[in-house]
Amino acid sequence: MNLFDNEDLKWRRFVGDDSVDYPIDYEAALLSIREDGHVDLLYRWAPNSYCDFHRHTAATTSTVLAGELHVMTMDAQTGETLETKIRKAGDYAHKEPGDVHMERGGPEGALVLFNLQAIDNSLAETLAKDGTVTGESRFDDILARRRKRAG
Repeated sequence: MNLFDNEDLKWRRFVGDDSVDYPIDYEAALLSIREDGHVDLLYRWAPNSYCDFHRHTAATTSTVLAGELHVMTMDAQTGETLETKIRKAGDYAHKEPGDVHMERGGPEGALVLFNLQAIDNSLAETLAKDGTVTGESRFDDILARRRKRAG
């Protein structure tokens, strides 16, 4: 599978609304999912756009394939930025569950491969500014959508 030029990928787009004061514009494509809880996802960010504030509840590895990914580690209670790292094409990272952060595409956006291993069916939690959980990405929900599409 070519990750850079593949018309068969099914992209799911996420955009922000007036509840946040920063631009949210990113897409995700499911590459593979296995019964053992392993998920491979490809994400792409529009230039200078963010994803939602979130906490990984799965062990997660990521590899930047193109562009820049700005990763802001956040304090879950205050929403304060504790650290910012700019990851460039070729950069690889592994994080254990509990990592709280936001990501932003660089001036030309970003394309990033994520590999997750679900723990207790959970992959990530979307957070409000005060750290309150507002949503959850669950392994069984993704698996059910994949099975439904496969017919």
